[in-house]
Amino acid sequence: MNSVDLFVENWGSKTAMTPIASHDIAELEAKLAAFLPDSYKYLISTYGLVHTPNVLTKICDLNADISDVQDFLSLEDVYSLSKLYETVGMPKGHILFASDCKGNMYCFKLTDCESKQLDIPVWFFNHDSCTVEKASNSFIGWLEGFNELDGN
Repeated sequence: MNSVDLFVENWGSKTAMTPIASHDIAELEAKLAAFLPDSYKYLISTYGLVHTPNVLTKICDLNADISDVQDFLSLEDVYSLSKLYETVGMPKGHILFASDCKGNMYCFKLTDCESKQLDIPVWFFNHDSCTVEKASNSFIGWLEGFNELDGN
């Protein structure tokens, strides 16, 4: 999971993060009736909830055509916000896991989480247009897109 480690090294804030216990992740999966991808579980179980305040600055500096990521959601927010956003226009069947600086969300499709997998596509929910578009073919590839901003 070198890309995950590099992402945290490049972009994670220097404040201490607390890794999330495997049993807490399993409890969330049970509530969602879904399997989160192993690559995402590695990130949160190894590092915790990553906060990436410098991604937006780098994107602006480079004038890059990529949406930023600001915060990875707590497990409670993954569950509750996934339900809440459906009531405000997000199409049903998505599991939110991170936000940008504008309130848009990154998510996994519930149908992609029906079986255990190392990696699955990442989707972007634009709350202004209430649309969901594919951001990357994989979680690791999505992180690698941010790593490339830093020249890695």
